[in-house]
Amino acid sequence: MRTDTVLTPAPAQASATATATATATATATAPALVQALMSLDEAAALLRSGRPCCVAGDAQALRRLPPGCWIGGTIPYFMAAAGGLCTREQVFVTELPQLAAGQGAAAWVQRYRRDTLSQVCADAPAHGFSLIVLPAFSAVHEAFAQEAPDYPEMYQRPLLGWVAGLHLDDLGRERPGVLHGPDGALLHDEALVLHVPIAAAQQAHLDIVNPFEPGPGPDIVFGSGGFSAGDCLIDGQPANLHDWLLAHGADTRLPLLADYCGALVNVSIKALDAAARQVHFYAPVFAGVAYRCARPLPDYVAGFERALAQQQLPGTLVMSCNCILNYQHGGLEGRTLGTMRGPATFGEIAYQLLNQTLVYLTLVEH
Repeated sequence: MRTDTVLTPAPAQASATATATATATATATAPALVQALMSLDEAAALLRSGRPCCVAGDAQALRRLPPGCWIGGTIPYFMAAAGGLCTREQVFVTELPQLAAGQGAAAWVQRYRRDTLSQVCADAPAHGFSLIVLPAFSAVHEAFAQEAPDYPEMYQRPLLGWVAGLHLDDLGRERPGVLHGPDGALLHDEALVLHVPIAAAQQAHLDIVNPFEPGPGPDIVFGSGGFSAGDCLIDGQPANLHDWLLAHGADTRLPLLADYCGALVNVSIKALDAAARQVHFYAPVFAGVAYRCARPLPDYVAGFERALAQQQLPGTLVMSCNCILNYQHGGLEGRTLGTMRGPATFGEIAYQLLNQTLVYLTLVEH
């Protein structure tokens, strides 16, 4: 079964398309876009040029950058040209397309609170894409994870992004945040979006690469959705997921998988709660959807390479991000994944929240 596919909508949105055509008025040719780990001085020079960017890095590093048309998120883990690494001193900068002066609307940064987040796709450019960064463990993170499939215009306009995190040693001591480039504000309870119009001769093509596939085990179906679950149906019989995973010696580093209208979507296990007999997840499960435990993946890099080889990677790569769980469980430090560069995050977004997945956006010329 293919595990690399254009992400299609969740069940309630099955009629929508996952790849959007963007037809803004601008020139179709532009210099190569920057996607690189760099020093603060190098990043500052790029940001001062006024080009729209997304920056990933340690909070202290992000706060030292100059104002501009950019958004940032806290994370010290990256997939760089030399391989995966963790650093608090450098930042990863992703430059985004920019229309020539007089050729159309410029990219713009927008802040969203919990009560305004549902408008993220409705606010998007008619011809372009939107890049969102959310702080992990925040109200906007939880709201987006559970409600995004029902947002107005969702699946009609490309929306990608990632969840800001922190060094794993800082869990419980620090809070993930997002950096509002125009004024330098570090925010812990809001989402930031960079809305990006693109050229008339381009399409924005959003894909996911999932190295996992369902194992041979039984279907697992939940009666209600959320970030935690206990009681469920396993192979059609009432059961408790926490107890079943323990009884079967399941590897909790492997996600649950579900087929969301043609796209295999992972839900990663965060922890087993013995007191509550529940399983906590990094992304919500949805009621009535059949999940299975993933088949073991002996070599993450080989798994990703197989998945990537099945895709044509159309057009020019604009951005990619991978999951911190892949970085951690797959031992990706010092290892590369083809041409895919970017932050290793606490969650990936391709219309909806994903886990243990690589997300990327390309621009395809007509």
